[in-house]
Amino acid sequence: MDALIIKSKNRSDLKLIKELVKKMGLESKSLSDEEIEDLGLTILMKQADRSKTVSRETVMRKLGGE
Repeated sequence: MDALIIKSKNRSDLKLIKELVKKMGLESKSLSDEEIEDLGLTILMKQADRSKTVSRETVMRKLGGE
């Protein structure tokens, strides 16, 4: 199943769209800005290249720990 995300500039437009979706017999869910951010981060994490590994020493050097 596919989904559509619509970001509205005002509540009245969003309310109208939600009513239309309901009349069409479709499901809808409102997402907070934080949930939208989490979704974007999840997508990026799934796309990340996991074929390469990095040593602990390299990570610690980047963090300034060693």
